[in-house]
Amino acid sequence: MKAMILAAGEGTRLRPLTNQLPKALIPLAGLPLIQFTLRWLRQYGIGSVAINLHHLGEKIVDSCGDGSSFGLQITYSPEEVLLGTAGGVKKMGNFLGQTFVVVYGDILTNFNLKKMIEFHELKGALATIAVHTNPHPEESGVLHLNQQGQVIDFVEKPLVAERGCLVNGGIYVLEKEILDYIPDGTYYDFGGDVFPRLLESGIPVYGHVLSTEEYLIDIGTWRCLRQADGDMKLGKISEKELGTTGHDVTIRSYS
Repeated sequence: MKAMILAAGEGTRLRPLTNQLPKALIPLAGLPLIQFTLRWLRQYGIGSVAINLHHLGEKIVDSCGDGSSFGLQITYSPEEVLLGTAGGVKKMGNFLGQTFVVVYGDILTNFNLKKMIEFHELKGALATIAVHTNPHPEESGVLHLNQQGQVIDFVEKPLVAERGCLVNGGIYVLEKEILDYIPDGTYYDFGGDVFPRLLESGIPVYGHVLSTEEYLIDIGTWRCLRQADGDMKLGKISEKELGTTGHDVTIRSYS
């Protein structure tokens, strides 16, 4: 199975840090965030990864290389103009297999990807979203599931949201047919465009709910970045879970 990491964004909410550093390279536990993601994917049998690039993309290439140091093969997809989360995936349609994984480049997680893929296959889904609770749901896509795990509504970053509700975790298992719902060469987003369109058309989308023991955080804001830093210090997410045991760990502080 192949995967795509979305790393083209400018990380505007983390300026000035991201003026000189792409969001995917923000260091946690002494390593760039994207290296945790690559090792996490490799743990679950992913052998080939595409990474889209835009803002300071050459620094991501310098950090990750051809992927061999992670036991992976990496293919890069530069975007002169940002294509959005779905548009970037559409551009790499010829690279991706029948079933593939998409991971947003600002996610730190340790959850069991194998179980999510098995859930996706069991449901025969076109799209499955990793979902979890978030004390700040207004920062994410908010959704509700029925008893079968099917998404019954999806609202991207609502102005008001009920605390403790389920949100989009920024990790998807998708079938290649989803590319038919994404136009070529234009900005298009999963949360804002694709998922609402699928639901409006009556096409089932499923949510895989992470357990309370599993960890997932979007480090796209200063508050979340500080939280991830603190969580690693407290051992809420360990190096062993991320496949990085043996590296020299230096937790940096964010002010």
